Amino acid sequence: MKQAVRFCVAPDGVRLAYAATGSGPPIVRVATWLTHLEFDWDSPVWRHWLDGLGHGRTLVRYDERGCGLSDREVGDPDVDTWVADLEAVADAAELDRFALLGMSQGAAIALAYAAQHPDRVTHLILYGGWARGRRFRGPAGSREQQAIVSAIRAGWPNPNPTFRRLLSLLFLPGGTPEQMAWYDDLLWRSTTAETAARLFEARGRVNVVDVASQVRTKTLVVHARDDRAVPVEEGRLLAALIPGARLVLLDSPNHILLADEPAWPMLLAEVDAFLGTGRRTAPGMVDQLSPRELEVLELVAAGLTNEAIADSLFLSVRTVERHLSNVYAKLGLGGKAARAAAAAAFAHAYDTHSLPRA
Repeated sequence: MKQAVRFCVAPDGVRLAYAATGSGPPIVRVATWLTHLEFDWDSPVWRHWLDGLGHGRTLVRYDERGCGLSDREVGDPDVDTWVADLEAVADAAELDRFALLGMSQGAAIALAYAAQHPDRVTHLILYGGWARGRRFRGPAGSREQQAIVSAIRAGWPNPNPTFRRLLSLLFLPGGTPEQMAWYDDLLWRSTTAETAARLFEARGRVNVVDVASQVRTKTLVVHARDDRAVPVEEGRLLAALIPGARLVLLDSPNHILLADEPAWPMLLAEVDAFLGTGRRTAPGMVDQLSPRELEVLELVAAGLTNEAIADSLFLSVRTVERHLSNVYAKLGLGGKAARAAAAAAFAHAYDTHSLPRA
């Protein structure tokens, strides 16, 4: 998969960098705090997101003003500014109707855009998001806001990553040393300390609680139960505010889900089912599997143990074993290599057929 980086101009003259990857129905990822289109591409933290979201779809993403390849001018941004930036990117990419993904602070902007443009947004996906910035979450939220801004200003340009590591521990506490180091590096590569602090402060002043009830787009809200950066209560509030929104909670402490954790394939499965695209499955005998058997096999292919699959699907281990026995029988597999062969069959299937859904 290759990305093509292009540029467009926001209404106030700020130049924004955006990129499109993959092919198929479009999905736009709203810009979040601190990204870099080129640096993210080879990232051990973000690359699986790009591959997963871009599979069978055209993924459009862009660097926020002040960050990455976009102009470093920030001004005094607010919700209207960020919504206008999203409009500029969607127009430049010549998208009439598209699914919209708002992650983290991008969820508030996605929500506001969907409320203003119900004719353009086909599906709204909000992951790890919130409707009210830290300034509106009581004294504890305000103190956290001040502490993070102080850490940014104190330690951003310092070769010692101690202060930046505070953010890494918030966003991916389950990360490996390599992933932590990469994220530390991303922070100072993306923008300056002053811009990072100003953008973070501006995000803390965002409040779209009153706008949420105006959203009429089909909405999926997904949140990690133990998210360290955005409390799960904010995800629950977000889902409660949007009419008809569906809430899915995943078991993870990470704000940015990592490729090797069980929550990641579950997120992709939820997104695929919500968008109606489905995972890709194999020809022939794999098509004979039931929806539940396919769910189990998908998690086997993702490397989960039977115990982890049971926890993920709220089944007993014995039930998972029974489903796998049925899978092996239908696929004509047996012996010690049956599990690996079934996983390989599913991996091949991923690129050739549509996975049926219950």
